Amino acid sequence: MVEPGALLKRLDIEYPVIQAPMGGGPSTPELVAAVSNAGGLGSLGAAYLSPDQITDAIRRIKSLTNKPFNVNLFAGGYEAKTHADDPRPMLAVLAEIHEALALPPPALPELPPDPFPAQFEAVLDADSPIFSFTFGIPSADAMSRLKARDITTIGTATTVEEAHMLVEAGVDAILAQGAEAGAHRGTFAGPFEAAMIPTFSLVRNIRSAVSLPVIASGGIMDGRDLSEALRQGASAAALGTAFLTCPESGASEAYKQAILAAGKDTTVITRAFSGRPARGLRNEFIVKLEGREDVILPYPLQNALTRPMRTAAAQLGNAGFLSLWAGQGVARCRTLPAGELVKQLVAELAS
Repeated sequence: MVEPGALLKRLDIEYPVIQAPMGGGPSTPELVAAVSNAGGLGSLGAAYLSPDQITDAIRRIKSLTNKPFNVNLFAGGYEAKTHADDPRPMLAVLAEIHEALALPPPALPELPPDPFPAQFEAVLDADSPIFSFTFGIPSADAMSRLKARDITTIGTATTVEEAHMLVEAGVDAILAQGAEAGAHRGTFAGPFEAAMIPTFSLVRNIRSAVSLPVIASGGIMDGRDLSEALRQGASAAALGTAFLTCPESGASEAYKQAILAAGKDTTVITRAFSGRPARGLRNEFIVKLEGREDVILPYPLQNALTRPMRTAAAQLGNAGFLSLWAGQGVARCRTLPAGELVKQLVAELAS
């Protein structure tokens, strides 16, 4: 039986509010520190950072807060081992877009090596107090090294089966990523289609199956959602989309404006941008590939191939070719500073 408040004590935070790690830029050191300083847990999405960038980001966070924070990496998911898939159809799609964005013709990038081993060493060297991961489970050796340093570990599960695997691996807490969650699906033990379980149902199922603290994630936007997550057995909740439009967020202006303009849930699950299923706002690039999913290359090859398009689109303010990751609660986004949002969530929880 998990004692109420045990996770908050372990994480050394005041409130059951976790800013979800958002890789690719949104979770800046300033955002992470602001949430931690307000009594929640800030999280750095470090999956796309180099080891040196991770070191610099953690150093910056530590200069802005003396409170605990979390660093998150992708521990798996590198399906693209060779260039076996025919890239020509995808290159043809991107050629038109590159021309419209005044970019050079697209070229198939070199297959990037799995960055996790080097990133992991940087996280250890920087002495991050809390480490979370998704897309899989680090090796037994990596988990032992984390435990030896007394680093609290949080693994992502989208099914009860994955939760059991995380327990076996020795994690301290499980993040239950429900179907409503924005960005990449963390599924690693089966097809993602079989793991599209609503957040609160998943929390209940995992809570009944394991004896570790559970963190709810997916569609949680306000204090009422947070209250329900706790009522369903979660020890805390992770919010990503809710923090995207904070001034401290590193999301591009076009991204933020698209989120704020969403008057209803227009999110879909797509592989278009990265090759891996992820939830985001339906836009021009997603529509262009609807019915043509067979031309999408595996992750991380598709992700690397679309990066120039996404970078240029952000600079031009063109949301049609950005990966606008967002959860199903997107229409309820607010523009409060991150610390104020934490206070508001806590006040709503208490009301």
